Amino acid sequence: MRVAMIGTGYVGLVSGVCFSDFGHEVVCVDKDAGKVAKLKAGEVPIFEPGLDFMMNSNVAAGRLSFTTDLKSAVASADAVFIAVGTPTRRGDGHADLTYVYAAAEEIADAIDGFTVVVTKSTVPVGTNREVERVIKARRADAPFNVASNPEFLREGAAIEDFMRPDRVVVGCEDDKAREVMRELYRPLSLRETPIVFTGLETAEMIKYAANAFLATKITFINEIADLCEKVGADVQDVARGIGLDGRIGGKFLHPGPGYGGSCFPKDTLALVKTAEQYGSPVRIVETVVAVNDARKLAMADKIEAAAGGSVAGKRVAILGVTFKPNTDDMRESPSLYILPALLEKGADIVVSDPEGKREGEALLKGVSWEGGAYDAAKGADVLVLLTEWNHFRALDLRHVRDLMKGDVMVDLRNVYTPKEAARAGFKYFSVGRPAEGV
Repeated sequence: MRVAMIGTGYVGLVSGVCFSDFGHEVVCVDKDAGKVAKLKAGEVPIFEPGLDFMMNSNVAAGRLSFTTDLKSAVASADAVFIAVGTPTRRGDGHADLTYVYAAAEEIADAIDGFTVVVTKSTVPVGTNREVERVIKARRADAPFNVASNPEFLREGAAIEDFMRPDRVVVGCEDDKAREVMRELYRPLSLRETPIVFTGLETAEMIKYAANAFLATKITFINEIADLCEKVGADVQDVARGIGLDGRIGGKFLHPGPGYGGSCFPKDTLALVKTAEQYGSPVRIVETVVAVNDARKLAMADKIEAAAGGSVAGKRVAILGVTFKPNTDDMRESPSLYILPALLEKGADIVVSDPEGKREGEALLKGVSWEGGAYDAAKGADVLVLLTEWNHFRALDLRHVRDLMKGDVMVDLRNVYTPKEAARAGFKYFSVGRPAEGV
């Protein structure tokens, strides 16, 4: 089938590349001519493991191309995906749908023959109805149908998630559109991947409900971790003990400095605002948002306490600043809250992150950067493990301790055990476990 993907951000680029790998003919469209030129030259603007190889392979095979010409891409497409950004709107917390509706207007002008217009962007309930209205208002004779196809891609594992998903959710109310969507995802039928067909509003709600539930699970175990520290329990064992219950499951029960990224912060807030708009508040999600926001700042206080009550004039080595490993995404990363707070407290901060420097340099003013963990550790009074990159999971802790001036290690991802850190000579602090040191 012929696919036009409007937007070459994270969701649009990954989805377009993966659809082309299914064998479909895909044209990815973006207004940024410079970005399109780089894509044509084989440069991937984001870090996602395996994406560069898959993209260039499909370009070479003639199944994938890039353009700024939306009209020609849409005119020849069976399905047009809207995959533009829906950032939090300044001032009120609602999702900003400006780019979605602008794309809908341009699509309306370009449609030539029956086309399924598919919203891939994460959008609040009612958005797809409005997309339909926008297109009809712009061009009443346009032969089209609207579908909602929310994405469930984890950054760092997006290709695997697209090619081997738990399920595919499609909201549409027309048989012809349903068949187009079935054909697009037909390659997944070999794995018997469930395709959940629903109405438009239901598909929109599934996306938000899923992300809010996962954010709630993360926030729950973070609060349990805080309680574990007070009572002397070990949150790692608690998480395992409850995660083995089939009704709960072990995923997303990993305590840390709070969730970040492009989805959970934005989507939980948008769900809260939608619920307020319809007079049906979601109190649990409201609390999740508030607790997570407060947690990020509380981690700076935790580091300060571990450093003896003050970080003023002390060198603090930070390992990892992206919101999670295997991505260069800094959006709403805990580091954007923790590091500025430490700087205000007078800390001298040095950072090591395998992929975070490109975005991080502009976002984290006043810090210095080193290439690797050992370089960052040299002369440090305090070592903080903030993002659990594989690069940081098997450090020679004795060597790290020898390189440092001080002996404090704050492991906000519980990568190491208190005993192994203590054996290396550290005063070790983690999340939800008793402190241990020498």
